[in-house]
Amino acid sequence: MTPIQKASIPSILDKKDIIGRAKTGSGKTLAFSLPLILHLKPKQQNPQALIIAPTRELCEQIAGELKNIARYKADVKIITLYGGTSLTQQVASLEKGADVLVGTPGRLLDHFSRETIELKKIKTLILDEADRMLDMGFADDILKIVSNLPKQRQNLLFSATYPENIFKLTSRILNNPITIEIEEQKETLAIEERAYKVENKENALIATLQAFQPNLAIVFCATKVKTNEISDMLDEKGFDVATLNGDLEQYERQEMLLQFANGSLPILVATDLAARGLDIEAIELIINYDIPMKPEDYVHRIGRTGRANAKGIAVTLCDAYALRKLEEIRPSLKVKDISSLKPNKNFFLQGEMGTLCIDGGKKKKVRAGDILGTLCKDIGIDPKDIGKIDVFDRNSYVAIKKSAIKKAFHGLKEGKIKKRKFRVWWLD
Repeated sequence: MTPIQKASIPSILDKKDIIGRAKTGSGKTLAFSLPLILHLKPKQQNPQALIIAPTRELCEQIAGELKNIARYKADVKIITLYGGTSLTQQVASLEKGADVLVGTPGRLLDHFSRETIELKKIKTLILDEADRMLDMGFADDILKIVSNLPKQRQNLLFSATYPENIFKLTSRILNNPITIEIEEQKETLAIEERAYKVENKENALIATLQAFQPNLAIVFCATKVKTNEISDMLDEKGFDVATLNGDLEQYERQEMLLQFANGSLPILVATDLAARGLDIEAIELIINYDIPMKPEDYVHRIGRTGRANAKGIAVTLCDAYALRKLEEIRPSLKVKDISSLKPNKNFFLQGEMGTLCIDGGKKKKVRAGDILGTLCKDIGIDPKDIGKIDVFDRNSYVAIKKSAIKKAFHGLKEGKIKKRKFRVWWLD
């Protein structure tokens, strides 16, 4: 177990209220997910636990962790509730019952006002990334939701940072909490931080990618418009790029992240949406194209690399404004000139994989093994050419090496999985 897990799980199992603070990538999600699943009682009519998180991506990550742990238990139902997806479909799922609700404050409040969720039997309340929810202005929404929960319940609050205004939540929600703080140990810090003085940020971005030559990299921008501009620029230069911002529909965000994680699009250009709830261990390089506004935002951004004790590099590109801002958010970080880098101008980060989407998932009893069997046994794809397979409720995604993807596409399109035909398309 990680330090936050060792320190918090016993107290959570004892039904104590907890305030847990530890850096990103430290295992906080598992720290509360494992005791929660152990505490669930079978065959209950109403939700037993409510988890509130700031973003859709974090909700999905938490729900995925819970589902993995709950495999040994029969009939555990976990429902995610967030905007950007069909409210009608969410209501239909809720009508079938749920044990755990994982949602964003706005959508949860929307359901509560429509009387489509039942909160009278909630035994456990969990606030994850509480500091981020305060930054996003969700404090009042959270308090409205909590005011309708049973008074006798366990409350858990987890966060990477602990700003002063968080007491507005803790004082009104938690009951005699145990505070657990896991301090970062500098000697084991796996993230190498660098800052470079630049004049042309676009050229500096390309030089940084060509100097460090990562397998996976995230480029953080301040605005949605800038993410699109930088993605287009990198694409024109020959890099394979995914884009993540708030203008995308939920399915588009999911597909972008899938293609990034499976290596089809190895550069992710994103707003701070990707600074929380993105747990991909193989990210080697973080680039702050635009400098973050606050120290905690910087911490969360660079925390996407160096996860699970892997090594990572975080680079901040500094124009005149960023140089002044850097003194505020990271005063100890020394700035070098971008000319000190030695880029390989022949390096263009491109994915060796492509991604196929299959119009069948868990609802149609499709499993990863079924897809793998069809690809290898029926179509003749070498297992070495098959990457990550992700199966969701309605669709499945499989990464295939580009040298074999055309064969796989036509084989799936013309063949069958579990003796059934499915529509197949190729994600660009």
